[in-house]
Amino acid sequence: MPAAPLDDPSVASQASARERLLDAAEALIYAGGIHATGVDAIVRESGTARKSFYTHFESKDALVAAALERRDERWMRWFVEGTLGRARTPRTRLLAMFDVLREWFASPDFHGCAFLNAAGEIGAPDDPIRVVARDHKERLLRFVREQCDDYFGSVASDRRQAARLARQWLILIDGAIGVALVSGDADTALDARAAAERLLDATTSSARPSKPSSRRPSRSTPSKETP
Repeated sequence: MPAAPLDDPSVASQASARERLLDAAEALIYAGGIHATGVDAIVRESGTARKSFYTHFESKDALVAAALERRDERWMRWFVEGTLGRARTPRTRLLAMFDVLREWFASPDFHGCAFLNAAGEIGAPDDPIRVVARDHKERLLRFVREQCDDYFGSVASDRRQAARLARQWLILIDGAIGVALVSGDADTALDARAAAERLLDATTSSARPSKPSSRRPSRSTPSKETP
């Protein structure tokens, strides 16, 4: 008796076929790019029938967007848990982000940021794929901002600068990812960490309110010359 197709209900549910398509799309596109990955390759890698693709997704772009949405959930969970699990104080949590990144950079399947990669291939700002990429960065920025708020609160500094620091922190994160991708050097994360530490010190110093001077102003003798 011949084996039933992998996406036959007697073997796996339609939901399972959808997950396999998402798995295949994410893996292939992350490694090779959106435009270089065709639907046939995704279907073949997933082990499903081509009709399963059309059952669950109206287009390749819809599949890619769904795969990125799922990756966003997984990546953010990994990043948040890794950051919070490594440090207890607001300052060390901020810096721990780069330690988490270094582990990622050193992994054999690191191919940069999937969301930056996707955005680089899609020109239209309102394209669903670009929207998912933008949402991911906004979500990452919110997490960074929470840590910046906690940091400024812990050092009794002006919290109004937290938003600016969070944006700068995101640039350091994305910059480290980009340089690590091109150079293949996982220690790029350590360089970014060192720069981040200096940024923290400089920002905190400038944000701390100055204390009024306790010295009384000296009385100078009026000059006889006209300015």
